[in-house]
Amino acid sequence: MPGPSEHWLLDGPVGPMEVLADLPASPAGLALVAHPHPLFGGANTNKVTYTLAHALRDLGYVALRPNFRGVGKSGGTHDLGVGETDDLLWLLGEARRRFDPEGRLPVALAGFSFGAYVQTRVAKRLEQAQTPAKRMVFVGIAAGLLEGTRLYEPEAIAPDSLLIHGDRDTIVPLANALAFATPLQIPVVVIPGADHFFHGRLPLLRNIITRAWRD
Repeated sequence: MPGPSEHWLLDGPVGPMEVLADLPASPAGLALVAHPHPLFGGANTNKVTYTLAHALRDLGYVALRPNFRGVGKSGGTHDLGVGETDDLLWLLGEARRRFDPEGRLPVALAGFSFGAYVQTRVAKRLEQAQTPAKRMVFVGIAAGLLEGTRLYEPEAIAPDSLLIHGDRDTIVPLANALAFATPLQIPVVVIPGADHFFHGRLPLLRNIITRAWRD
């Protein structure tokens, strides 16, 4: 049985970086898991983020959940996704140093809401560096105009990405996710009855990821 999450406090790019690490018995990959918006209560303890991390751990990934800048014990201040992208890439480098010095393990990116938006930026940077992520899952992705004030324009993602959304999401309407996915020709897995936080639907969310990614 996997043990409890390890708590790390790393010396990150702008000060301390607080990370929860879920470690499999034998690492088969490295995964970064990104939480929702820091200014609206998002943290690495968010239950959707927890679900993503544990699903990935059970698939053999070292699943790392950092707190974004200004959250918990992480230093710095919210940077609209720019500095957060840099921090995730830095953390991936740290994970490679600790668990994969020869660079052989595949990388997975997972994010929820604002974290999913940031992960599209991470994916683009990895693609540009010719070290693309093997698998990506974006849950309740922040896309389009939200609540009339916040506009998110995620980067294009690979066609085999896993996009999951609830049909009762009032924070990021399903129509926004479909508008993002349609020009990329990426299917969207819609969970009936699910709101933005997937209340009562977390086991289903986990099962979708497990079924899609189990080798």
